[in-house]
Amino acid sequence: MFAEIITIGDEILIGQIIDTNSAFIAQELNKIGVSVYQISSVQDERLHILEALKEAESRADIIIITGGLGPTKDDITKHTLCEYFNDTLVESKEVLSHVEAIFKKHLGIPLLEVNKNQALVPSTADVLHNEFGTAPGMWLKKDGKVFVSLPGVPFEMKNLITSKVIPRIVQEFKRPYIVHKTIITYGMGESSLADRISSVEDNLPSMVKLAYLPSLGSVRLRLSAKGNNSEELNSMVELEAEKIRNLLGDIVFGEEGGESVESVIAQLLTKKRMTMGTAESCTGGKIAQQITSMPGASAYFKGSIVSYATETKIEVLKVSKTTIEQFSVVSAEVAIEMATNLRNMLKTDFAIATTGNAGPTKGDSDAEVGTVFIAVASPEAVVVEKYHLGSQRERIVQKAVNKAFEMLRKEILKF
Repeated sequence: MFAEIITIGDEILIGQIIDTNSAFIAQELNKIGVSVYQISSVQDERLHILEALKEAESRADIIIITGGLGPTKDDITKHTLCEYFNDTLVESKEVLSHVEAIFKKHLGIPLLEVNKNQALVPSTADVLHNEFGTAPGMWLKKDGKVFVSLPGVPFEMKNLITSKVIPRIVQEFKRPYIVHKTIITYGMGESSLADRISSVEDNLPSMVKLAYLPSLGSVRLRLSAKGNNSEELNSMVELEAEKIRNLLGDIVFGEEGGESVESVIAQLLTKKRMTMGTAESCTGGKIAQQITSMPGASAYFKGSIVSYATETKIEVLKVSKTTIEQFSVVSAEVAIEMATNLRNMLKTDFAIATTGNAGPTKGDSDAEVGTVFIAVASPEAVVVEKYHLGSQRERIVQKAVNKAFEMLRKEILKF
């Protein structure tokens, strides 16, 4: 069974907003065994919408449309649907009462004349009640195909998808089962991972597919299987996942839908009754920010010093001026002193230190943009790594944060 998603709105096509609706809808459809064949974005223009509907109908069983359901003249989705279905708009008393109630309760004013248009729906449509807004969802059928029109406001759309659309699809259509399991890895690139797990990938059952999904600092390995027996599919996917986990060892961080990197660090430190702190330069406090986003972080996180300027490294973190002059502020030696001194100052078990050049210019150092040194001081030693993390400032910083967490995790596991 296939679905298509059509998002309507000039604001998407000019880059004014990001289309997050399609991603959410696709995820929810995939959970119930409906494959999304294509996602399209079209202008608030009658002919473009009609063409998109016609093309989608030729390929898909379910067509889900978002946007263009407002009360103003530029919101033409309902009128265009009527043209496509050779239908007319009629007033829904249920929707009108709901819109009036919203105006009275939340705005304290009578219903504006223009907003009465929200109660107009195609005569053949089943109205999907939108409890969070004034634009209803609509469920229509044509030649065995289902068309669902939803408001473009994300939280309104999400509620309608989960409470109305998905349950009805499940009830009305027979679908195959789709099973996914995603393994999250840190510290190894896509090609190296492929080489490491080739013995598993080359011998996967025909029903099981493996996809590599790289992101900043990590690669997700997604195993997928489709069929009619959910128990058999789950068992098959779990067996292959276990083989991959065994081959990768501590490169595996967790599974999607499980813990975040900061929650894993929190669990490890709490379990071992150990503490940490951070001395950050190029990461600007982002490591500390992620750590302290966890409830109860004060039990294991003692503090952070953001020593962005060279003089702060010298005056606050007590990094030797001689070390900086001899090796440069962006160096392994400075990272080691930052981590060691921070650990001693805060009396923590672990300390992370970052120093690097996130660009766009070289700043106080001759280090190339993207060069980052990360040190982790533990009760037994200090480890330091040098990374080259590209040329885009925001990506360099986030990659450095991810690398720091992975280094810290490996050090904690030694105790």
